[in-house]
Amino acid sequence: MNILLVYPKCPDSFWSFTHALKFISKKAAVPPLGLITVSAMLPDAWSKKLVDLNISTLRTSDVQWADYVFISAMYIQKESVNRVISESKKWNKKVVVGGPLFTQEYPNYPDVDHFILNEAEITMPLFLADLNAGQPKRIYSTKEFADLSQTPVPDFHLLSAKDYAFMNIQVTRGCPFNCNFCEITQLLGHKVRMKSTAQIINELDVLYHKIKWRGPVSIVDDNFIGNKKEIKYNLLPAMKEWMMVHKYPFTFNIESSINLADDDELMSLLVETGFSSTFIGIETPEEKSLSYCNKVQNLNRDLLDSVKKIQQAGIQVSAGFIVGFDSDTPTVFQRQIDFIQQSGIVSAMVGLLNAPKNTKLYHQLKEENRLTTEATGNNTDSSMNFIPKMDYNELLEGYKKIIQSIYSEKPYYKRARQLLLNYNRLSKGQSTMRFSLLLAFIKSVYVLGLVNKGRTEYWKFIIWTLFKKPKLMVDAVTFTVYGYHFRAVYGLRNL
Repeated sequence: MNILLVYPKCPDSFWSFTHALKFISKKAAVPPLGLITVSAMLPDAWSKKLVDLNISTLRTSDVQWADYVFISAMYIQKESVNRVISESKKWNKKVVVGGPLFTQEYPNYPDVDHFILNEAEITMPLFLADLNAGQPKRIYSTKEFADLSQTPVPDFHLLSAKDYAFMNIQVTRGCPFNCNFCEITQLLGHKVRMKSTAQIINELDVLYHKIKWRGPVSIVDDNFIGNKKEIKYNLLPAMKEWMMVHKYPFTFNIESSINLADDDELMSLLVETGFSSTFIGIETPEEKSLSYCNKVQNLNRDLLDSVKKIQQAGIQVSAGFIVGFDSDTPTVFQRQIDFIQQSGIVSAMVGLLNAPKNTKLYHQLKEENRLTTEATGNNTDSSMNFIPKMDYNELLEGYKKIIQSIYSEKPYYKRARQLLLNYNRLSKGQSTMRFSLLLAFIKSVYVLGLVNKGRTEYWKFIIWTLFKKPKLMVDAVTFTVYGYHFRAVYGLRNL
């Protein structure tokens, strides 16, 4: 068998970092981890070729070579998915698909030959067995959740590693919380399932020895500390020892819940292991809205103090924020602005509330006859898929006010200074100005310091850092580039 694995193109978004990648000469932020994990489940005797449309194009010769075209995708990739399916069927190729998009939307893809839905550790072996018997079915699905000890090491060797800013690995699936707008528990369950410590160390070995990766590694778990006991007492001590032996070749970033701030010992262990940042779903400083969306882990705490505690422990915080809850009033917009600015959260992803398919919120709004369309999966395109309680135009104007107030050059650099004041860099690993970062700095000087109309604020920030926080200059340069990307994504870039 010749298997062509295609990862559809992601449109420009908050997480694409499209406009930042050019500063470090990379083509995409992260590789398609799900697809290369599926690849590792296929027979070794099969020939496999990966085409990530975020770094290369789909050639006719690749499609003609293939016996089967495998596609994995998320909601945000719908447009590209349609083009890939169309091109594949043009050459009468069998199309096999999976991933979050198809698990939720498979009835909308009549041209697909085989759906490998839910978790492939369970459904892929069933498909392969039927294929071997010459009787493959169209749909393979399950309500069970996979045992991650059966998950193979991803086929990292298929990647063009030099084209990515990060490598990525997965440690856990599932989340113990149940926010009503989040589809994670619907797709992956409440119980946090983990790979073994030996599996993770093996994956680090593969990244280090086989593809010679050095630099940032993103752990893609939706809540890395969902099983805090196992993480704290088994995995992290082993990772810390591995990192020490290998002289800290990686820095790690994670997603976590805000209760990370409650465990000083855990934060210290993360930092000592080389973890440098976390993304947290803060959503809103409004208690009523947090109750409305069942964000129980954020209730009854000083969110601002929790963020600063994590920053002071040596871990940078990026975060997600939402407006458009039924309980929101017009005062929420300024409250969001004030919180974001005071927190020093440089990467603040602010979006209008959406209800992904099959979430609790989706079912509630469906019963109330308020759904209007399907969610796009893009947190920054100003779209909503339901009728909000607040006047939509007022909500949209308030949302635009937040974006303008946090990403225009002056407030953005003010917030970056606040982070550098809050942040206590203690993490192990690469913090010096490597050659690639030196090139990024030179490019930033040209683009942001000479060409961009916001160059005055850029130079004020760089000079301030040089005198006040010189050891954090690498971080400061990174923030200037991030700001450039965010202003572009939100339509604020002023060149």
